Amino acid sequence: MGFLVDSQKDGFGSSWGGLKSFVRRKQVDSAHTKRLGHHQLAKELTVRHLIAIGVGSTIGAGVYILVGTVAREHSGPALTISFLIAGIAAALSAFCYAELASRCPSAGSAYHYSYICVGEGVAWLIGWALILEYTIGGAAVARGISPNLALLFGGQNSLPIFLARQHIPGLDIVVDPCAAVLVFVVTGLLCVGIKESTLAQAIVTSANVCAMIFVIVAGGYLGFKTGWAGYELPTGYFPFGVDGMLAGSATVFFAYIGFDSVASTAEEVKNPQRDLPLGIATALSICCGLYMLVSVVIVGLVPYYEMDPDTPISSAFASYGMQWAAYIITVGAVTALCSTLMGSILPQPRILMAMARDGLLPSFFSDVNKRSQVPVKSTVTTGIVAATLSFFMDVSQLAGMVSVGTLLAFTMVAISVLILRYVPPDEVPLPSSLQESIDSVTLRYSRDSQVTSGENPEMSTSTGSSQPLLSKKNVAIDCPIIEKQEAQASCTLNEEYRRKIAGWTILLTCVGAFSLTFAASSLWLPSLLRFMLCGVGGVLLLFGLIVLTCIDQDDARHNFGHTGGFICPFVPLLPIACILINVYLLINLGAATWARVSVWLVLGFLVYVFYGRTHSSLLDAVYVPAAHADEIYRSGDSLA
Repeated sequence: MGFLVDSQKDGFGSSWGGLKSFVRRKQVDSAHTKRLGHHQLAKELTVRHLIAIGVGSTIGAGVYILVGTVAREHSGPALTISFLIAGIAAALSAFCYAELASRCPSAGSAYHYSYICVGEGVAWLIGWALILEYTIGGAAVARGISPNLALLFGGQNSLPIFLARQHIPGLDIVVDPCAAVLVFVVTGLLCVGIKESTLAQAIVTSANVCAMIFVIVAGGYLGFKTGWAGYELPTGYFPFGVDGMLAGSATVFFAYIGFDSVASTAEEVKNPQRDLPLGIATALSICCGLYMLVSVVIVGLVPYYEMDPDTPISSAFASYGMQWAAYIITVGAVTALCSTLMGSILPQPRILMAMARDGLLPSFFSDVNKRSQVPVKSTVTTGIVAATLSFFMDVSQLAGMVSVGTLLAFTMVAISVLILRYVPPDEVPLPSSLQESIDSVTLRYSRDSQVTSGENPEMSTSTGSSQPLLSKKNVAIDCPIIEKQEAQASCTLNEEYRRKIAGWTILLTCVGAFSLTFAASSLWLPSLLRFMLCGVGGVLLLFGLIVLTCIDQDDARHNFGHTGGFICPFVPLLPIACILINVYLLINLGAATWARVSVWLVLGFLVYVFYGRTHSSLLDAVYVPAAHADEIYRSGDSLA
């Protein structure tokens, strides 16, 4: 006897095959699930630490590397608008992240939220994409440090021979030993402890912010003095058109992954319900403001086509003869990029640890050092991979790939908020070791149900007609307590009908967002087909917004996960807008970027099919109504 023997664990031999494993969902981490034997990370972080992680992880790469490249190739003087659009999309996602991070404060960020709200298959895809995001993000930042560091030694190609970039003719690549060494140094620091590494990051982040303020003040003064030569162009403010400016927004999204790093440390925060939303919002606000102010100054000092793609800010001041200012900026750039490197590598081991805890990766990655309370093995593995990539690959090839992981995660977090509000999971998986207590609680509720309906529980039990509790879902809706079972069943059916409508509406809304953005971006399509796709997508999107606005949200959302934290406003409008913007940016990343990312995603699918699916911790789970999970755990304790 049981509530529900998990039919989702069937293998490829079943009628659904392995597809059922893609939709199984796990429970929000709680005091009960933490008893399963996993070593916990140290709870050391406060809101000040989170701001340091967020700002340190964000400011650096976006300004010191991407400003020159994006202005030259995509945005021109409209770089500021590119940062603004990317910042708005990031802010929408930040609202969604803040609610989910405070409700589900565990390592894993978007992977963890997707696993709880959507299912294992989508969670694996997001986790695999986050691995790409953080690892390549760290490599990209490390690759950008060496040209700035070389300026401190007198100019480009001035680093010592064992650290300088070298061209290998046979392979036609430029290797960067300095980047690899820096990755190993940061990896060692992260292995010491979360509090120590965060303190070091806060110190270099302070130097970073001071350098940015200097750029804004000194550059603004110089611009007013010289007449803003960068804006006096015959091509106008949009030399590459609006499409180029939007393409630039997709690329500079790489600069807004900082608050995603904050969410990944949720398990190490002392008061996640309060500190995580504050840390995310403050860090993103500071970074977006500084990005826009710096971009206004830099594209005004130097015409976009004359910018140095490696050191745009230092070169801009040097072109006006301010070598001393360029030296100060270079020192700030080096410290900023070191902080960003640390913030880029920090979340990756926690993603690996979360996936290994769930059985989707080998248990090697879930080990937590007892002394430092840090996943040392995952951290070292991440450092080795990031160092190898930074040694061989060019940064211009990496930024777009990082944006794919970021945008996929942001999109799925917004979808998870809609699911949490309208169709939160009404069943949770429990380990099969609790089968005895599940049977005990099932029998008790079955007897209570029979007594209420006037049946003899002993006769019913002896004839085997008792029903599992799953057939009497405890739906938290506002129905009066009445004696007639027909009225109670009617309330239950109405609630199930509402959930079906909400679920299908969310799906159609996502389809509409994809259709609309794909048609708007695909200029190569015939005009008639484009208009048709845009019309269908727009109708589905509008339909989804109207329906979700009109129907009631699920009352179970009030008790989902850890309550008392941040609540995302303007639902469903805000999550739908977030989905629309992020999908548009995803589509505009370019075919070459998607070709490289697709190889990684196909590899991840094979890993999941042949390992993760068959080793998942939910393989033997028993699914029960969420409202009775705590009672079953208590019953299990009493039986023990």
